[in-house]
Amino acid sequence: QVQLVESGGGSVQSGGSLRLSCVYSKSTYCMAWFRQAPGKEREGVAAIDSAGLTTYADSVKGRFTISQDNAKNSLYLQMNDLKSEDTAMYYCAASIDGGAWERATNYNYWGQGTQVTVSS
Repeated sequence: QVQLVESGGGSVQSGGSLRLSCVYSKSTYCMAWFRQAPGKEREGVAAIDSAGLTTYADSVKGRFTISQDNAKNSLYLQMNDLKSEDTAMYYCAASIDGGAWERATNYNYWGQGTQVTVSS
């Protein structure tokens, strides 16, 4: 079992920044951030694997940065230049076996989510 607890969400104006954190009980092969807006499917935002390789959704490239500190058992998502379309519940996820990073079904464990609201 892997426990994941997110924090850092909040309300911010367009163009602002937020940093999300996820504390995990154990690191896995791949860890990621997903988001889900009301009425929409959960979508992959960014992922990082055990080698430190990162990947991003096209919609956040150049604005978001995923990072990991295994000494602190923490995963981060630095979000800059936020836009109203970034408004969503953000989830931390952990995958044991990997696979297509953006596919939610490849992740075995999920946090409870943290809300990000961006106003224009």
